[in-house]
Amino acid sequence: MPRGVIDHEALKSPDIQALRNAETPQGLPFAIRKIGHVVLMVQDLERSVEFYTKVLGFKVSDVYPNSMFPGRMVFMRCNADHHGVALVGGSRAPANSNELNHMAFEVGTIDEVLRARDHLKAHDVKIMFEGRRRAGCQVAVEFLDPDNHVLEIYWGLDQVGTGGHIRPPEEWAEEMSLEAAVAHAPPGQDTSLQDKSLLKKK
Repeated sequence: MPRGVIDHEALKSPDIQALRNAETPQGLPFAIRKIGHVVLMVQDLERSVEFYTKVLGFKVSDVYPNSMFPGRMVFMRCNADHHGVALVGGSRAPANSNELNHMAFEVGTIDEVLRARDHLKAHDVKIMFEGRRRAGCQVAVEFLDPDNHVLEIYWGLDQVGTGGHIRPPEEWAEEMSLEAAVAHAPPGQDTSLQDKSLLKKK
Protein backbone atom coordinates (compact mmCIF):
# COMPACT_ATOMS: atom_id res chain seq x y z
CA MET A 1 0.00 0.00 0.00
CA PRO A 2 1.45 3.44 -0.92
CA ARG A 3 2.61 5.74 1.86
CA GLY A 4 -0.05 8.13 3.07
CA VAL A 5 -2.87 5.72 2.24
CA ILE A 6 -4.79 4.49 5.28
CA ASP A 7 -5.77 0.84 5.27
CA HIS A 8 -9.16 1.16 6.96
CA GLU A 9 -9.96 -2.53 6.65
CA ALA A 10 -6.72 -3.57 8.35
CA LEU A 11 -7.47 -1.12 11.16
CA LYS A 12 -10.72 -3.02 11.80
CA SER A 13 -9.09 -6.46 11.95
CA PRO A 14 -9.58 -8.46 15.18
CA ASP A 15 -5.88 -8.49 16.09
CA ILE A 16 -5.62 -4.70 15.76
CA GLN A 17 -8.83 -4.23 17.74
CA ALA A 18 -7.57 -6.57 20.46
CA LEU A 19 -4.40 -4.50 20.82
CA ARG A 20 -6.39 -1.26 20.82
CA ASN A 21 -8.71 -2.61 23.53
CA ALA A 22 -5.94 -3.65 25.95
CA GLU A 23 -7.10 -2.29 29.30
CA THR A 24 -5.19 -1.04 32.30
CA PRO A 25 -6.45 -2.71 35.47
CA GLN A 26 -8.01 -0.54 38.16
CA GLY A 27 -6.30 -0.15 41.50
CA LEU A 28 -2.60 -0.45 40.59
CA PRO A 29 -0.49 0.59 43.62
CA PHE A 30 1.43 3.22 41.64
CA ALA A 31 0.91 5.57 38.66
CA ILE A 32 3.62 6.18 36.07
CA ARG A 33 3.76 9.90 35.25
CA LYS A 34 6.17 10.02 32.34
CA ILE A 35 9.01 8.21 30.58
CA GLY A 36 11.87 9.58 32.60
CA HIS A 37 15.08 8.73 30.77
CA VAL A 38 16.64 6.46 28.19
CA VAL A 39 20.13 4.96 28.44
CA LEU A 40 21.77 4.09 25.13
CA MET A 41 24.79 1.94 24.34
CA VAL A 42 27.09 3.73 21.88
CA GLN A 43 30.23 2.72 19.98
CA ASP A 44 32.14 6.02 20.21
CA LEU A 45 31.28 7.92 23.39
CA GLU A 46 33.04 11.16 22.42
CA ARG A 47 31.34 11.22 19.00
CA SER A 48 27.92 10.61 20.57
CA VAL A 49 28.40 13.26 23.27
CA GLU A 50 29.38 15.76 20.59
CA PHE A 51 26.23 14.89 18.62
CA TYR A 52 23.89 15.18 21.62
CA THR A 53 25.45 18.47 22.78
CA LYS A 54 26.34 20.23 19.54
CA VAL A 55 23.51 18.95 17.32
CA LEU A 56 20.63 18.34 19.74
CA GLY A 57 21.46 20.87 22.43
CA PHE A 58 21.72 18.54 25.47
CA LYS A 59 23.88 19.58 28.42
CA VAL A 60 26.22 17.23 30.32
CA SER A 61 25.26 16.78 33.99
CA ASP A 62 27.70 14.09 35.14
CA VAL A 63 30.20 11.53 33.84
CA TYR A 64 31.21 8.15 35.27
CA PRO A 65 34.76 6.95 34.54
CA ASN A 66 35.41 3.39 33.41
CA SER A 67 36.18 2.40 37.01
CA MET A 68 32.59 3.25 38.01
CA PHE A 69 30.78 1.94 34.93
CA PRO A 70 32.36 -0.21 32.20
CA GLY A 71 32.61 1.85 29.01
CA ARG A 72 32.09 5.12 30.91
CA MET A 73 28.68 6.80 31.20
CA VAL A 74 27.63 10.37 30.35
CA PHE A 75 24.43 11.80 31.88
CA MET A 76 22.77 14.49 29.73
CA ARG A 77 19.80 16.79 30.25
CA CYS A 78 17.42 18.83 28.13
CA ASN A 79 15.34 20.26 31.03
CA ALA A 80 15.63 20.47 34.82
CA ASP A 81 15.82 16.66 35.24
CA HIS A 82 19.37 15.58 36.07
CA HIS A 83 19.31 13.36 32.97
CA GLY A 84 16.89 12.52 30.18
CA VAL A 85 19.46 10.61 28.13
CA ALA A 86 22.53 8.74 29.31
CA LEU A 87 25.15 7.30 26.98
CA VAL A 88 27.27 4.23 27.73
CA GLY A 89 30.40 3.66 25.68
CA GLY A 90 31.88 0.40 24.49
CA SER A 91 29.10 -1.01 22.34
CA ARG A 92 30.37 -3.74 20.00
CA ALA A 93 27.21 -3.64 17.90
CA PRO A 94 27.64 -3.17 14.14
CA ALA A 95 27.18 0.27 12.62
CA ASN A 96 23.58 1.52 12.38
CA SER A 97 22.53 -0.83 15.18
CA ASN A 98 20.72 0.53 18.22
CA GLU A 99 21.05 -0.87 21.72
CA LEU A 100 18.80 0.07 24.61
CA ASN A 101 20.40 -0.15 28.03
CA HIS A 102 17.20 0.67 29.95
CA MET A 103 14.09 2.82 29.99
CA ALA A 104 12.86 4.59 33.13
CA PHE A 105 9.44 5.68 34.32
CA GLU A 106 8.85 8.39 36.92
CA VAL A 107 6.30 8.10 39.73
CA GLY A 108 5.09 10.91 41.99
CA THR A 109 6.04 9.63 45.46
CA ILE A 110 8.69 7.50 47.11
CA ASP A 111 5.88 5.36 48.54
CA GLU A 112 4.97 4.35 44.99
CA VAL A 113 8.48 3.02 44.36
CA LEU A 114 8.13 0.70 47.34
CA ARG A 115 4.63 -0.30 46.28
CA ALA A 116 5.93 -0.94 42.77
CA ARG A 117 8.62 -3.27 44.16
CA ASP A 118 6.03 -5.27 46.07
CA HIS A 119 3.71 -5.33 43.05
CA LEU A 120 6.50 -6.58 40.77
CA LYS A 121 7.50 -9.30 43.24
CA ALA A 122 3.88 -10.41 43.52
CA HIS A 123 3.88 -10.88 39.73
CA ASP A 124 7.17 -12.85 39.75
CA VAL A 125 9.02 -10.09 37.89
CA LYS A 126 12.80 -10.38 38.14
CA ILE A 127 14.17 -7.36 40.03
CA MET A 128 17.72 -6.38 39.09
CA PHE A 129 18.29 -3.48 41.52
CA GLU A 130 16.55 -1.52 44.24
CA GLY A 131 17.83 1.47 46.15
CA ARG A 132 19.38 4.80 45.19
CA ARG A 133 21.61 5.47 42.21
CA ARG A 134 24.64 7.76 42.39
CA ALA A 135 24.48 10.59 39.83
CA GLY A 136 20.92 11.95 39.87
CA CYS A 137 20.26 10.31 43.27
CA GLN A 138 16.91 8.83 42.21
CA VAL A 139 15.33 6.12 44.38
CA ALA A 140 14.50 3.26 42.05
CA VAL A 141 13.58 -0.32 41.39
CA GLU A 142 14.98 -1.86 38.19
CA PHE A 143 13.51 -5.00 36.66
CA LEU A 144 13.17 -7.08 33.49
CA ASP A 145 10.28 -7.16 31.05
CA PRO A 146 9.36 -10.43 29.25
CA ASP A 147 12.00 -9.75 26.57
CA ASN A 148 14.65 -9.00 29.20
CA HIS A 149 14.65 -5.25 28.56
CA VAL A 150 15.72 -3.46 31.73
CA LEU A 151 13.04 -1.06 33.00
CA GLU A 152 13.14 1.31 35.96
CA ILE A 153 10.48 2.92 38.14
CA TYR A 154 11.93 5.86 40.06
CA TRP A 155 11.22 8.90 42.20
CA GLY A 156 13.31 11.87 43.32
CA LEU A 157 15.65 12.55 40.39
CA ASP A 158 17.73 15.65 41.12
CA GLN A 159 16.58 18.81 39.38
CA VAL A 160 19.06 21.22 37.77
CA GLY A 161 17.97 24.85 38.08
CA THR A 162 18.60 27.79 35.79
CA GLY A 163 21.92 28.42 37.54
CA GLY A 164 23.16 25.01 36.41
CA HIS A 165 24.15 23.78 39.91
CA ILE A 166 24.51 19.99 39.98
CA ARG A 167 24.88 17.94 43.15
CA PRO A 168 28.61 17.17 43.61
CA PRO A 169 29.74 13.52 43.77
CA GLU A 170 30.54 13.97 47.47
CA GLU A 171 26.77 14.18 48.09
CA TRP A 172 25.80 11.08 46.12
CA ALA A 173 24.23 8.52 48.43
CA GLU A 174 24.18 5.17 46.66
CA GLU A 175 22.18 2.51 48.49
CA MET A 176 21.45 -1.12 47.61
CA SER A 177 17.98 -1.41 49.12
CA LEU A 178 14.91 0.80 49.24
CA GLU A 179 14.97 0.65 53.01
CA ALA A 180 18.55 2.00 53.08
CA ALA A 181 17.63 4.68 50.52
CA VAL A 182 14.80 5.85 52.77
CA ALA A 183 17.02 5.80 55.87
CA HIS A 184 20.03 7.55 54.33
CA ALA A 185 18.95 10.47 52.13
CA PRO A 186 21.41 12.86 50.48
CA PRO A 187 21.17 16.56 51.38
CA GLY A 188 17.91 18.09 50.22
CA GLN A 189 16.06 14.86 49.42
CA ASP A 190 13.08 14.22 51.67
CA THR A 191 12.51 10.47 51.88
CA SER A 192 9.70 10.64 54.41
CA LEU A 193 7.13 7.95 53.70
CA GLN A 194 3.41 8.48 53.95
CA ASP A 195 3.03 4.76 54.74
CA LYS A 196 5.91 3.44 56.87
CA SER A 197 4.44 -0.08 56.73
CA LEU A 198 5.90 -0.34 53.20
CA LEU A 199 9.37 -0.81 54.69
CA LYS A 200 10.58 -4.41 54.99
CA LYS A 201 10.95 -5.55 58.54
CA LYS A 202 14.52 -6.59 59.43
